[in-house]
Amino acid sequence: MNVESSVKERYSLGARQREEALCCPVDYDSGLLEMLPDEIISRDYGCGDPSRYVHPGDTVLDLGSGGGKICYMAAQLTGSEGQVIGVDMNDDMLALARKYQDKMAARLGSQRVRFVKGNIQDLALDLEALEDYLAGHPVNNRQSYTELKAWEQRQRREQPLIADATVDLIISNCVLNLVSDHEKQQLVQEIYRVLKPGGRIAIADIISDRPIPAALKNDSELWSGCLSGAFQEAEFLQAFAAAGFQGVTYDKWDPEPWRVIDDIVFRSVTLTAVKALPDNTAGTDCTLIYRGPFTAVTDDTGQHFPRGERVTVSAAHHAVLNNSAYRDAFIDIGAAQPAAGKACCAGPADRSQPSQTGNARCC
Repeated sequence: MNVESSVKERYSLGARQREEALCCPVDYDSGLLEMLPDEIISRDYGCGDPSRYVHPGDTVLDLGSGGGKICYMAAQLTGSEGQVIGVDMNDDMLALARKYQDKMAARLGSQRVRFVKGNIQDLALDLEALEDYLAGHPVNNRQSYTELKAWEQRQRREQPLIADATVDLIISNCVLNLVSDHEKQQLVQEIYRVLKPGGRIAIADIISDRPIPAALKNDSELWSGCLSGAFQEAEFLQAFAAAGFQGVTYDKWDPEPWRVIDDIVFRSVTLTAVKALPDNTAGTDCTLIYRGPFTAVTDDTGQHFPRGERVTVSAAHHAVLNNSAYRDAFIDIGAAQPAAGKACCAGPADRSQPSQTGNARCC
């Protein structure tokens, strides 16, 4: 089975007419849907609402943006200071999303959404630039193939579709499962590459409770239907932790299965995580107390936090622990060793979750 071909075919059809089998019930913010064209709303296929994680001013990247529904929702939340980039490989879906760009820009008050053609597992390669190259340089022998590969590498290096560390928030809605298994590790690494230090991810997708057997993986209808390519529930978290993300969390877990096939339970989840700041981030060390209820916890860096005890961490480490992924796990005491002109909590702490220091704020 050719995964890419089967996915393209299924979603090209879905761009032209609604595919009910691809729809998972989602409670979207109705206020954000009001200005969207009906055609975009009806031909959207997802299993969650990652737009809920957008902050004002964010640069947002939507992986597998389809007809643009989530992009246009996110653009209302970023405000005029933010921007939204949708990436998709499917020409029919891109055409649907771009069809309403000018109309949506007028409604939004600015042109803050753009759509680019690319594979989400290779965010450096611009597929439209590749198509232009091939139009003038057909590949029909070994030499021309070698030249193509060299051109691709130059493009990735010199004119990447999405450059390193340029995105505040990466979102996706039921798309990662459509990538072939042997490219999933590269996919997660690409997500890490383009995200800014301190940036966040919110990935809505389908997972399975058990490994999926070969018989199901070779079923093109189940694969393009967001089932056979699903991550296993533990594997999904581990893939992002292994890539270097911190605070990897199932922020949303649908209690009811979406489908059950051969006793394998498929359900919708939303995974969130943060890319840590570099260790050399300037700022004053901070002191935290783990609230409980567990005797102790150990974070992704190996730092141990006994319940009720004061633990000092670096400014960069604090910025991660101050992210909403950790919610109210810590009491933020403040600067461990106050320095003149320096404030604790250096780094882009999560704006929706100000740290608490009893009666005073650390940041």
